[in-house]
Amino acid sequence: MAASGRFPIFTYGTLKQGYANHYLMQDLISSGDAVLLGTRLTHHPYPLVVGPYGIPYLINLPEQGHRVRGELYEVSKQGLARLDELEGIAIGHYERLSVQVYEEKSGGLAEAEAYFAHRNFGEKMWEKKGRVGLAEYGETEGEEYVRKRNRPPGTSFLDDIRSFVN
Repeated sequence: MAASGRFPIFTYGTLKQGYANHYLMQDLISSGDAVLLGTRLTHHPYPLVVGPYGIPYLINLPEQGHRVRGELYEVSKQGLARLDELEGIAIGHYERLSVQVYEEKSGGLAEAEAYFAHRNFGEKMWEKKGRVGLAEYGETEGEEYVRKRNRPPGTSFLDDIRSFVN
């Protein structure tokens, strides 16, 4: 947690500006529960892959993949709870873990947290993707994203991930 009482959160996928779930960040910003600090890169390379329904996953395998480009926010405790809910922390979709990020212009390094694919499937997903990842979740990948309400009814994304990696 930052000295301001806010939590630094690194976003790399659908929460970024211009992507499907950024509405939540906009809501948090308008309520005073988040502040955009700017674009950052992970200090160490990590795998970033796109799974079922176009959902992006950062995988906790440091020194593999690429330095990943994203956005750094500071969020309040209430904002963090809303992000954790969206990211499915309680049900094992993502886990929030520490990551170092830096600003290219200043070279300034910061500690933050990011939502990583849960350890139960992250490495398997990396293997399934042929150990080939992205440096940035971009427009092409964003177009593949299927909102939850548009996914087939009666399906569980965790079951879909298990099917995908097996």
